[in-house]
Amino acid sequence: MDIIKNTDIKFVSKRKKFYQISAAIILIGIISLLFQGLNYGIDFAGGTLIQIDFEQNASITDIRDVLGEMNLAGSTIQSLSGNEFVIRTDQTALQQREEILETLKNRIGAFEVLKVEMVGPVIGESLKRLAVFAIIFAFIGIILYITVRFEFKYAITSIVALGHDVLIALAILSVLQKEISIPIIAAILTIVGYSLNNTIVIFDRLRENLKLKSRPILEETIDLSINQSLTRTVNTALTTLLPVLALYFFGGTLSDFAFVLLIGIVVGTYSSICMAGPLLLELKKRGKVSFSSVPQADQGKREKKVKNAKKIKNKKKK
Repeated sequence: MDIIKNTDIKFVSKRKKFYQISAAIILIGIISLLFQGLNYGIDFAGGTLIQIDFEQNASITDIRDVLGEMNLAGSTIQSLSGNEFVIRTDQTALQQREEILETLKNRIGAFEVLKVEMVGPVIGESLKRLAVFAIIFAFIGIILYITVRFEFKYAITSIVALGHDVLIALAILSVLQKEISIPIIAAILTIVGYSLNNTIVIFDRLRENLKLKSRPILEETIDLSINQSLTRTVNTALTTLLPVLALYFFGGTLSDFAFVLLIGIVVGTYSSICMAGPLLLELKKRGKVSFSSVPQADQGKREKKVKNAKKIKNKKKK
């Protein structure tokens, strides 16, 4: 189904506006990161997680009041579906955890303990390092893949666009103080893969269009390639959004994971359409990519014709 037909949008000419929008969001995120940082969850900060489901109505305020009396006012409480809650506290001993559960039962009512997890600070720091390594190795793999499939200049552009997506995701997570956990890191890596897929489709079309034109103008060819891929890109985004929205509203503990995926789908689609192609042009303008290195159709044939013409001309002179 073609939602968008025969478009001729000049994305390249509007690139400065796109850069300004992205820069503004990233700047807000950097300010947020400097002043309040990221909200690391138990996976990275260490501590205790308790997930309980009350048999009667309960509220975050009720739980917070109980924890405050036990000198645990800094605990994080998250409401899930119904009367299900997740409590995250500093690392506690077995006796203290039992005391917390007993007090909650006496003050609020009976409940079922669904999950109890404990992560020490050493393990948390180790997981942080592993998460960073996972993202770095993902980027290295992407550079190698795109360099082999296309050329190195395409890899540079893709990495800048993907870095843009990750920075915006982290900016929003920092501003909203969403908890950073292992599933969130998985969602960020998923964003990288999703955005890259859209970018590769546009780059593939760009390469083919450059081969078809005898004297390609890069700006026009980039716009043409993006417009030709627009229906496919938008359709992919919309069909991906539907299950992710369902996961966000009905996924319970996976709602934060789905939230990051929602950010990734929107930002990844935006960067593939509005950032990747124009960034390739910026590399060319700054001399990082010579125009001769941009694929052009029948380059060898044209050179051969020029040489033959010169030979004929020289023979006539003789």
